[in-house]
Amino acid sequence: MKTMTETPMTSIYGNAHRDLQDAFDTRALANRLEEVIVRNEFDDETKGFIESRDMFFLSTIDHTGRPTVSYKGGDPGFVKIVDSTTLVFPSYDGNGMYMSMGNIAEQSKVGMLFIAFDKPHRIRVHGTATVHRDDPLLAEFKEAELIVRVKLTDLWQNCPRYIHRQVKESASRYVPRAECETPLAGWKQTDLVQDVISAKDAQKARELGVIGIGDWLEKVKAGDPEA
Repeated sequence: MKTMTETPMTSIYGNAHRDLQDAFDTRALANRLEEVIVRNEFDDETKGFIESRDMFFLSTIDHTGRPTVSYKGGDPGFVKIVDSTTLVFPSYDGNGMYMSMGNIAEQSKVGMLFIAFDKPHRIRVHGTATVHRDDPLLAEFKEAELIVRVKLTDLWQNCPRYIHRQVKESASRYVPRAECETPLAGWKQTDLVQDVISAKDAQKARELGVIGIGDWLEKVKAGDPEA
């Protein structure tokens, strides 16, 4: 297995990066960092860290070239490293817009940021992603709609200086789990969407009680766990 110092240069810098490095006298430092910390394979330590995370930030590019960033959450282990250059994660039920999944299907390039806020520690992952409706790993994730496979381009550990130390209060009740029924998303109970959500979800909303969109937004702002 390659060590950090054995990993070849990965050409992560363009002309604009070099201009700024020269302006602030950091080109030599940037070269050293690329040489020492940038890798093109997942090692055991990185695999362990990523698979222990219960969230990450996903950057994708839409059909116009516009970047966007999404939060992706689950229980630890919902992101898996299946070989030295491949990472996978499930796509669960969302708001029906399929922004991240559509972007990946359109453009494929992704960035991922994994953070341990209690350490602090973080790792950047760059790669080329594909979306799969019939992936065999679907069976391993309750209620997953799609599986995303990311072929690694490069990764590196980021400086922890500006990460605010935080402690997790509780896990989301909406993460699908084998031992319990997944609650209906709170916003699907709102009057704003009753005529456009699925018949199954509309039935659940009626059973739970339809609420006004304003009432739900107030719950969100107040941090109500039922939101």
